[in-house]
Amino acid sequence: MSGDTEIDPGDPGAVSAPGPLPPAGVPTARSTGGQEVVFPDRSRYHEVVAAYRDGGFEMLSDLCATDYLTHPGRVLPDGVVPERFEVVVELLSLSARRRVRVRVQVAESDLVIDSLFDLFAGAEAMEREVFDMFGIRFDGHPDLTRILMPEDWEGFPLRKDYGVGRVPVQFKEAPGPR
Repeated sequence: MSGDTEIDPGDPGAVSAPGPLPPAGVPTARSTGGQEVVFPDRSRYHEVVAAYRDGGFEMLSDLCATDYLTHPGRVLPDGVVPERFEVVVELLSLSARRRVRVRVQVAESDLVIDSLFDLFAGAEAMEREVFDMFGIRFDGHPDLTRILMPEDWEGFPLRKDYGVGRVPVQFKEAPGPR
């Protein structure tokens, strides 16, 4: 995701392609690869994704998060306040051969965002992974439990401030020659 996140917030053609547009007032841009990128705030996140789904984006292909603890100076369009965490959603319109990226800022002090499970059932496992690795909670998720780490695990391994090497690696003895 981060490979082409440099954007041109002043690009007047940022949403000129035919098809559904984001709701009014949602900042938009284009990635350096030309992909449409929208930046709703958390209060409009679910509404914006629902508008795209209703407009023909029938597939949620990815949902992930990024911790910008060590890179706070990223380029964002005017009106978007950078936060430590960002949830990133990739939507596809197979029929129109289009894709859109939705980037939502999530404050470290309030790690809750709406679940997209009611819009795309396939978001279930991806939201659980983001919860498990970053600690971001998805309001309305049907089973927000750990999916990769043991239930009693403490901490969130993909956060930039998570201690490296806290768990000793245990290797099984290699089998001998036959």
